[in-house]
Amino acid sequence: MNILIVGNGGREHAFTWKIKQSTHCKNLYVAPGNAGTASIAENVSIAVDDFEALGKFSLEKKIDLILVGPEVPLVKGIRNYFESNSDLKSILMVGPDKTGAQLEGSKDFSKQFMLRHQIPTAKAETFTANRLQQSLAYIDGCKTPIVLKADGLAAGKGVVISESHEEAKAEIQSMLRDKKFGEASAKVLIEEFLKGIELSVFVLTDGNDYVILPEAKDYKRIGNQDTGLNTGGMGSVSPVPFAGKEFLSKVEERIIKPTIAGLKKENIHYKGFIFIGLMNVGGEPFVIEYNARMGDPETQSVMSRIQSDFVELLVACAKGELKKTSVKIDPDFALSIVMVAGGYPGEYEKGKTINGLTQSTKATVFHAGTKINGKEVVTDGGRVLAVTGKGKTLTEAREQAYEQVAKITWDGVYFRKDIGLDLLNY
Repeated sequence: MNILIVGNGGREHAFTWKIKQSTHCKNLYVAPGNAGTASIAENVSIAVDDFEALGKFSLEKKIDLILVGPEVPLVKGIRNYFESNSDLKSILMVGPDKTGAQLEGSKDFSKQFMLRHQIPTAKAETFTANRLQQSLAYIDGCKTPIVLKADGLAAGKGVVISESHEEAKAEIQSMLRDKKFGEASAKVLIEEFLKGIELSVFVLTDGNDYVILPEAKDYKRIGNQDTGLNTGGMGSVSPVPFAGKEFLSKVEERIIKPTIAGLKKENIHYKGFIFIGLMNVGGEPFVIEYNARMGDPETQSVMSRIQSDFVELLVACAKGELKKTSVKIDPDFALSIVMVAGGYPGEYEKGKTINGLTQSTKATVFHAGTKINGKEVVTDGGRVLAVTGKGKTLTEAREQAYEQVAKITWDGVYFRKDIGLDLLNY
């Protein structure tokens, strides 16, 4: 098959790495890709939301299957574009349409969807700028801490946890009145804070049937011991020691099944991944958020544990034939450490030469914010690399990953030293 992956992050490099192992993969292209994808596939200089150029390229190269990595093209309707074009609609695609992508594209849409289908989630109310005064009064009646969520896509930065009523009031004014997150915060959800431990469960569905992929826990804060600013993710671990069979069975019965049934009931034709961000509150699962794609850096750990032919799974999803498939999962641990540019998630410099990438190792190095400059690989984003180690134990996976991280350097490199440490006690 000729396969096209849309995206340029660590998630897309992990997809490329996994798809390349399939006997069904003939030619593999990534648009626009990064320095990592360039080493195993052909990068194509097309933006993720340039649907016309992606369509033209797909016809030129006789693409059989498209895997859409990031949320932006999904929310903007890449599937709708392809399905409405008679030349393109026969190309298999993994990724929901515009309506399905609203599970991620609008926090208000996804919250109302959960409430309609009795899916356990935190209590919340949505406010717009013309209800600013009501939002301030609502905050007075909330227990602290208070969670504020921008309704639209805000590049993973639209959630604020306020420790006091005063802080929450200042924050909601900045979001609604001052457009802190632009159009993304034209609506804001004020949500109850759930105290527990977070994890993510990943589902691949064809709209009728589904397969559950390995779960993962990621680390959002920039600093050790979960301190400092929120980021796109500083590391991930799979499997998750505190998510045993009983807990995951509750997730399937109370969350996954009603989610798929809800999509069907509402006539949303969903073919793609559903990332379910969960809070484990004393052994009970609650949904914090849905994403309409795989997570980053969770994908790097998850892909490392999937033993099945990944292309076969994707094709079954796109054709609506997931009922006939199952996923074989490696019981070993995978742990990913994200290496970032100095200053991230604030301002950072690009173009720093990365050293040590060619030193052989057991760990796998996935590229995210990188590009090729002449003969050198240089930094080209905030999150630059994710290094994934594997082992029979979590300790073994950690050691393997950190051993490789120590060999890679660039000016200003930063990474957390404590990924997975909190899970060693389980």
